[in-house]
Amino acid sequence: MAVLNLERWGIGIGDGQPLLVIAGLNVLENETLALDTASHLQRVCTDLGLPYIFKASFDKANRSSITSYRGPGLAEGLRILAKVKAEFGVPIASDIHEIAQAEPLAQVVDLLQIPAFLCRQTDLEVASARAIHAAGGLLHVKKGQFLAPWDARNIVAKVKEAVGGADITVLCERGASFGYNNLVVDMLGIGEMMKLGVPVTIDATHAVQLPGADPRTGGASTGGRRDGVAVIAKAAVAAGVDGVFLEFHPDPDKALCDGPSTLPLDAAAGLLSTLKAVHAAVQPA
Repeated sequence: MAVLNLERWGIGIGDGQPLLVIAGLNVLENETLALDTASHLQRVCTDLGLPYIFKASFDKANRSSITSYRGPGLAEGLRILAKVKAEFGVPIASDIHEIAQAEPLAQVVDLLQIPAFLCRQTDLEVASARAIHAAGGLLHVKKGQFLAPWDARNIVAKVKEAVGGADITVLCERGASFGYNNLVVDMLGIGEMMKLGVPVTIDATHAVQLPGADPRTGGASTGGRRDGVAVIAKAAVAAGVDGVFLEFHPDPDKALCDGPSTLPLDAAAGLLSTLKAVHAAVQPA
């Protein structure tokens, strides 16, 4: 498997590289929270010697209810993300939802992320791949809840063709639909995706979702099993993933999106320390 690089940041992801940490907020709520969260997570990752990318969404376009909080929008979201990037000197990850967003996002974002529900949208993948490749970044594609691991080869092929054969794809496992309102993670599927010759990450936050099943809102939002995040993250690192995707909040029960799946910010140091140790233990001698 080739190692992919964010060259301007000195970050590599893949065989023989340190465990990549993609972590931050589910959605941008305000500038202060974004800065405080980035500061804390950067400090933790620096102390552990782990490469770090700050993640936050400017829009959550797939909320269960039309009344749910979505985020500040593209313009304000990019302003906040650019400030985080400038103030802390960290690369940025965020989601894309529409083709027209590709160019402006690529001016700020280093790891452009295609949400799981959109992973088969060819025009979106092509536009995203071309924009982020031209800017020197990488494309992070979440495997859909409806997609077999080996069928992600079509995602890799689309992206590669769009950018003239360049390798820029990082695949992300985030669970598969298992009946109604439930997700499971097939740890054997991680190895199947790695056979495609690309780095693979685990989105342990969204893998513990209970889609459309938050009892607090009568199904108007997604529930989750917060205690399962660490379990899935540790198991996936043991299975060989190259990076972890985690979402935090100082007070998860007050988070404006996906609180039941979000970890408290003060849990970051302990969990990432454990994940680093697991990653070291499973590396080839």
